[in-house]
Amino acid sequence: MMPSIRTLNLCLFSIATSMILVALYMQYQMDLNPCYLCIVQRVFVISTGLIALLAFAHNPIGKARNYYAAATGISALTGAGFSIRQLWLQSLPEEKVPACGPPADYLFDALPITEALSMLLSGDGNCAEVQWTFLNLSIPAWTLLAFTVMALLSAYQLLRKR
Repeated sequence: MMPSIRTLNLCLFSIATSMILVALYMQYQMDLNPCYLCIVQRVFVISTGLIALLAFAHNPIGKARNYYAAATGISALTGAGFSIRQLWLQSLPEEKVPACGPPADYLFDALPITEALSMLLSGDGNCAEVQWTFLNLSIPAWTLLAFTVMALLSAYQLLRKR
């Protein structure tokens, strides 16, 4: 028996909520400070989860189901792109890693918003640091795995027969 669309949306929301709870635990209990790309990935985890929560609450029928599924999929894939960017930065040789930048709050205070966002979305040397691993995978690798699962669940919602 296939799970209902509503159940899948609740599952997507649960994955996103779990990811944010783990991120907050790592930040506040393990003292792992998030870099620019970590913050951007959190934004996409939250947006994917909120879209799924809206879809769960709304329980749409017809084309609206597809719109929600497409929105969660696009959000998850965008977040996956930032995870890939961070994994790429982590794979660079030390001499190729970009310089570390100032804290994000300083960026928004000192620079025009477009410039600050550009720096945030690009990442810096802090994003190349591997702070923690589990089963030989870093945080952005685990985040990429979770984004992939969320994107696949969204694709399944789009492609399944009613």
